[in-house]
Amino acid sequence: MKRSRTVAVGLSGGVDSSVAAHLLTKEGYNVLGLSMKIYDPSMAHLPSLKDACFGPHEEKDIESAREICRLLGIPFYSINLAKEYRSIVLDYFRREYLSGRTPNPCIICNKRIKFELLIEKAWQSGISFDYFATGHYARIDKLGTRLVLKRAADPQKDQTYFLYTLSQKQLSRTIFPLGHLTKARVRELATAMGLPTADRPESQDFISNGNYQVLFAPQEIVPGEIVDDDGNVLGKHKGLIFYTVGQRKGLGIAHKKPLYVLRIDPSKNRLIVGEENRLYQRRALIHEVNFISINRLVEPMEVTAKIRYQHQEAPAIIKPGPGPREVILEFHTPQKAVTPGQSAVFYSGDVVVGGGIIQLIYSES
Repeated sequence: MKRSRTVAVGLSGGVDSSVAAHLLTKEGYNVLGLSMKIYDPSMAHLPSLKDACFGPHEEKDIESAREICRLLGIPFYSINLAKEYRSIVLDYFRREYLSGRTPNPCIICNKRIKFELLIEKAWQSGISFDYFATGHYARIDKLGTRLVLKRAADPQKDQTYFLYTLSQKQLSRTIFPLGHLTKARVRELATAMGLPTADRPESQDFISNGNYQVLFAPQEIVPGEIVDDDGNVLGKHKGLIFYTVGQRKGLGIAHKKPLYVLRIDPSKNRLIVGEENRLYQRRALIHEVNFISINRLVEPMEVTAKIRYQHQEAPAIIKPGPGPREVILEFHTPQKAVTPGQSAVFYSGDVVVGGGIIQLIYSES
């Protein structure tokens, strides 16, 4: 029966989503391409918005997606989500940075835009499909009565960290065709079928070159003091949005030992800095938690946890927290630069247990 089902593939114009669409057509699904328009032309005056996830190059990406659909012989549709993206992702990103936190816009985009509003608006516009597929490197399996998210076969490309917010309902209608493939194999397939995206480089940044300041008004970027834990002024910062916990470069402070950002205090417009050993913490409060492999946490659970995408996950225990969607994350050994605003994702082997946003770091003292 599945072979008569229709799958909408979220096309970015890149090689991964292109090959995902190709593989699904080969499996006999009725496939259509679905791209989202997120760029707001009113921001065209801003510099550096190019060669990244968000920027004026979007039309080229959409044309690339349309060409892929033409080559595959499948329908193509684009959905305008620029207004929603600005209010949900960009405004969230700005609020978090201005509050001294370091957000992950890709996770919010997946949660609210790509796997929610894109599908809803497509259905509302009369585009009918049974499943939604993307070029993410991840796998979906069943564990008992629950659907679970599992790491990709290629550990270097695994993207489950960005997908921990998916619900059981979303997982039931999602397909990840690339989960069992390596990136090298994906490029081989693209080359073999003559896809123009075969050698296209990947876009790694949310904003080109990490130049986030283009999203902020000049009056929001206010210089202030850099201090140590005792309040001694050591220097001046350019504006809190340029810094994150664990940062060493760009502080402009002469000191006998390297100094790192320990905390950000927006109430006083201050950076608190210290030596590297002060960066290591064991315990944090995680909120807005979404569990996948379990319904809820009722007792302490051993896991491994990642506190950012490039973090080498480490053994930890999660315990029920003070709130209904909160847990206490406790690493067995202290981890460097546990950063409020970033996401912590919990694993049991290859299975994603769940994850949430780092809200509060508990002092070791």
